Amino acid sequence: MRKTRVSVLIALFIILIGPSCSGPESDQPVLTAELPLHLEEHLDDARIEGSEVPEDLPVPVVWKFDEPQPDWKPTSPIQFQMEAVKPVRIEDALRLPLTIRNRRDIRPRLLGSIHIELPDWNLEDWAYVEVRARTQDAVRVVGLDFNYTENVPGSSVFPFYSVGDRAPLVTDGTVQTYRLSLDWPMMRKWDGPWTHLGIWFNSQDNEEAVTLDILSVKVIPKEAIYADVPVGVRTADRNGALRRTLYTHTPGRLEYRVKVPQAGRIDFGLGVIRENVPVTFRIIASQQGEEAVLFEETYSDPKEWAQHSVDLSSFTGRTVNLVLDADARTTGTVALWAAPTVTGVRTTKSPNVIFYVIDGAAADLMSVYGYNRRTTPNLERIASEGAVFEHAYSNASWTQPSTLSFMTSLQYSVASLSQEEGWPQAPDQALTMAQHMHRAGYQTAVLVSNNYAGRISGLDRGVDKMRDIDPEIHSISSVLMHNDFWKWREEYPAEPYWVHFQTSDIHTPWHPVAPFSGLYVSPSERQTFVKEFAKVERMPVPEDFERTGIDRVAHFHTARGIYDEAMAHQDYQIGRLVERLKAQGEWKHTLFIVAADHSHFHAGLSLLDPLPPELDEDATEFAPIISSWISHIPMIIVWPERIAAGMRFSNPVSMIDMLPTILDLLDLPMPEVMQGQSLAPLLLGKTGWEPQPVILDEVRLNRATGEPEGRIEVIDGRWGASLYVHPNPKGDYEYRRPIPLLVYDLWNDPYCLHSLHEERPDLVDKYTNFLEKQLEAHQSLAKLFSRSSKEPLTPKQLENLRSLGYIR
Repeated sequence: MRKTRVSVLIALFIILIGPSCSGPESDQPVLTAELPLHLEEHLDDARIEGSEVPEDLPVPVVWKFDEPQPDWKPTSPIQFQMEAVKPVRIEDALRLPLTIRNRRDIRPRLLGSIHIELPDWNLEDWAYVEVRARTQDAVRVVGLDFNYTENVPGSSVFPFYSVGDRAPLVTDGTVQTYRLSLDWPMMRKWDGPWTHLGIWFNSQDNEEAVTLDILSVKVIPKEAIYADVPVGVRTADRNGALRRTLYTHTPGRLEYRVKVPQAGRIDFGLGVIRENVPVTFRIIASQQGEEAVLFEETYSDPKEWAQHSVDLSSFTGRTVNLVLDADARTTGTVALWAAPTVTGVRTTKSPNVIFYVIDGAAADLMSVYGYNRRTTPNLERIASEGAVFEHAYSNASWTQPSTLSFMTSLQYSVASLSQEEGWPQAPDQALTMAQHMHRAGYQTAVLVSNNYAGRISGLDRGVDKMRDIDPEIHSISSVLMHNDFWKWREEYPAEPYWVHFQTSDIHTPWHPVAPFSGLYVSPSERQTFVKEFAKVERMPVPEDFERTGIDRVAHFHTARGIYDEAMAHQDYQIGRLVERLKAQGEWKHTLFIVAADHSHFHAGLSLLDPLPPELDEDATEFAPIISSWISHIPMIIVWPERIAAGMRFSNPVSMIDMLPTILDLLDLPMPEVMQGQSLAPLLLGKTGWEPQPVILDEVRLNRATGEPEGRIEVIDGRWGASLYVHPNPKGDYEYRRPIPLLVYDLWNDPYCLHSLHEERPDLVDKYTNFLEKQLEAHQSLAKLFSRSSKEPLTPKQLENLRSLGYIR
């Protein structure tokens, strides 16, 4: 329900208060809006009235499995020859074992579910489900199911209407808490009450037996997450749109003293948490005891944001008391103001920033980098206006560690080793790129189609608007993201802005769309590929070809063609985005960056054309991250007002350099701790830039042993090296390599097909020492970001970090 009123008394109000709005002296600071003024950032400058947390808040519902919980039952699968999980009670948990009897015929994963019947709850009253669990087996994901049904879609395994949020599992045997959102988009596929809650989980591929222990399940009401303080800032989700909100409890009034800029306006969203308790929101201008209601709306839809703008131009040059007021018939009702921002005409020279990351973009398969198919003609034209880095690398082989790294300019091991529990996220003490930009006055948006690049990794901080959901069809993610972007620009048209795109057009599964579908692959080839892919539901590995009889060469030639079609579509959409920016006059003052989080490793070397000869065991089983097909990515940087056109650089650089480069180009403060280096001197034609070895890092904390494990690698000019850290005695696939360090000649072997560890023991010694020292430095940095460590860094550790340039 919505009822809106915009006052027609503004002119009368101006007359009543006279030509000056200064009024009597106030102890409140006067806020200005030369750059976008984010009101939620200035709570300390606001006068707050009311907004008290009620005492009779709804309480969470908890099931603890250290005692019998007979209402929780195993869920019987349907349509497949598989059994239900058979729970076993142990001292402190409900143990859920999966075996090959819990495997779907057409999938290589084990799958199980338990559920409970609910007393017809209203789903909209609840915010999260928290699952406390542990496992030391190859369990992949835990997620939610909702409401029993007999009308199950054909692809469903369990008889529920829909699935909801999910989280990757920590598999080191420690107890972890997984918070799963009940605002997960697309999960509400039924009418009426919430009658059943299911908890499902699955294994990694090709496991024969795994076990998950569930210690407790807690369902948290929405009011509880706003009970910490009467007025605060939180992110909130409505139908997949995550917004940074300023919240109050009704009746609540926030009053700011604001000097209104030329063409002033305030843009804001409205949100509520319960449908049956509408909230009346008002924007009021107040001075000398006189008030004018500039905006009023009664709103009650908890599923969507209501977006509005109020014209403040009548107050241009005046200082007014700007009031955000909210009231409801039930005292203590939560009212959400989404990104309330005061702006005016553009007066800053700071550019807009578009940071465009293509998930899985292989530079080797882009014509802008010399590929023999014209897959990226638009990027060729765009690149001609700026700079191309020919040897740019991701700092990890997959999205989550890579994105964490380039959003903080910290190697993944620093984040992972600093956190004793939970999925590795951006450390609390480290500012993300979005936070840096937001604090500098930028309006900020994150529009990503891979949720590892969003809230799962703690990257929603400092973001005015975020979408981080996987689209149903990956290959059109850019269309969806661009539409979201232009909608956001209509809602918040002021500048400067910063937006992070991370599209998945070329991420598997591929579904190229017309007119690009069929560009390189015929319909019959496509049909054959789809049938073959369905046999294994992933890119086949050597044993799959032997087992299924799939023609390896034909299969991967088709895969390459479909990938190229998806790339051509992605390139076309980027071209359309740039055309519109130019048409609207924004291009000349926009810093535009195109990059990737990793190369296209899904099909591996088999995507190369021509196919390589039969590979040795080290190349296939122990391929390092530094291999071109895993980490060689595009990096194109354009800023028409500052960066000269037509530049190409051959020095190795990496994505961890992105944050310092952007901050340096914008003359913004650098982080006190960072591991990348700014590329701005190169881009601006200045002297003093020196190439540095590129570090690639997938080292994480094994919480069972307390030791780091994984791999850390380096690209050092011609040479590349890969060091495995603390091989896992269990013999997991990733740790079966017989020697700790491999060395490659990247000039002659960019795909890392043959290690030189036997021929060049001198390089083995050199890079073993180098990488061990790097890891030691990363462990020291992790202490700075640890939530619990009270052990200070030694003077030697600090000096080592300063010598490496990691601490300023």
